[in-house]
Amino acid sequence: MSAIPKDPVILLSFLNTKLRDHYSDLSALCEDLELNEGQLKETVAAIGYTYHSDRNQFV
Repeated sequence: MSAIPKDPVILLSFLNTKLRDHYSDLSALCEDLELNEGQLKETVAAIGYTYHSDRNQFV
């Protein structure tokens, strides 16, 4: 995860923007950017957010 923000709040914004503008779901984002989906979910969960596939965003 070196090419993405390390701060969880900035990461949240980064992910939601990418999901909104470029990806149909979190799996596609992770595959394209070669990121660990579980690790991303854990990092964002630490600040109280979870991924909702029906909205394609962390809320």
